[in-house]
Amino acid sequence: MKRRKFIKNASLTGVGLAVGATITSCEDKNSKAGTKENKEAIANLQGLPLVIATWHVKEATAKAMEVLQSGGNALDAVEQGCRVEEANEKGQSVGKGGLPDRDGNVTLDACIMDKNGNCGSVVYLQNITHAVSVARKVMEDTPHVMLAGEGAKQFAISKGFQPENLLTEASKKAWEKWKVEAKYKPIINIENHDTIGMLAMDKNGDISGACTTSGLAYKMGGRVGDSPIIGSGLFVDNEVGACVATGLGEEVVKTVGSFLVVELMRQGKSPQEACEEAINRIVSKPNSNYKDFQVGYIAINKKGETGHYSIHEGFSMTKFQDGNNEQLMSDFYHKSS
Repeated sequence: MKRRKFIKNASLTGVGLAVGATITSCEDKNSKAGTKENKEAIANLQGLPLVIATWHVKEATAKAMEVLQSGGNALDAVEQGCRVEEANEKGQSVGKGGLPDRDGNVTLDACIMDKNGNCGSVVYLQNITHAVSVARKVMEDTPHVMLAGEGAKQFAISKGFQPENLLTEASKKAWEKWKVEAKYKPIINIENHDTIGMLAMDKNGDISGACTTSGLAYKMGGRVGDSPIIGSGLFVDNEVGACVATGLGEEVVKTVGSFLVVELMRQGKSPQEACEEAINRIVSKPNSNYKDFQVGYIAINKKGETGHYSIHEGFSMTKFQDGNNEQLMSDFYHKSS
């Protein structure tokens, strides 16, 4: 699997209230007109359904597209697509077989968000492979958005998820090798750690997204990155579009990256322009050490247009559309001199 080679460095909108029957009547008419226009625009879209994901994950995008083509919605698609990678023991970055924290514990973070803005998240989840599905259960079966640690685990078990040891022999050996020196040294696109983030747009033009990871390799116990945080690792606004982030989560959190990309699209930027501006926000911060870490974004808008961009070379997006399931290398900010 040629993907996820990012760094392991430790580092409502307001609601307007209309007054008066006349105003309300006008708003109703405008709302109906807007809905009609939106449906007409969706009907004119070409290339639906559509799936995009971070990195080279063709099996995951293929599964998501299979769901969509068989009549499933975007939410079903992103969940099932992410589950493919969570079960991939060779990946060492998501779900079973993920690289552990410095104490040897594999801990998972995940979130999911639907077309209506509903969302669910789990952080520091242990011994449950499919964190993305637990996140969906949090969204659908609880009044909460996020569950953490032992509480998240017990909730998962109560919902029928079977606990298992996620530390495979390969990941254990890698951890034991790391312990010899136990150093955190930034090496761009070398450390085998990262996230799968996925966005899908179904035949109705509705968008959903999901993000799941085992987090920073050999992190401090309890560390949580951007992946399970709505607005940082993932954000979906079905009226505008969606974005998912990957890379050094601490840097994504500092700029609320995925929300930023969606808001830039709301202002009229294309997905590509929005991803590029969000990266610029990171690298232009005072005293930014962006040369030592990687961040990448992928995005989709309501027109079905997509974008992807990163700080450094090596990032890619998998895109499944019109029968083509392909890996697309990303343009990047830091060009070698």
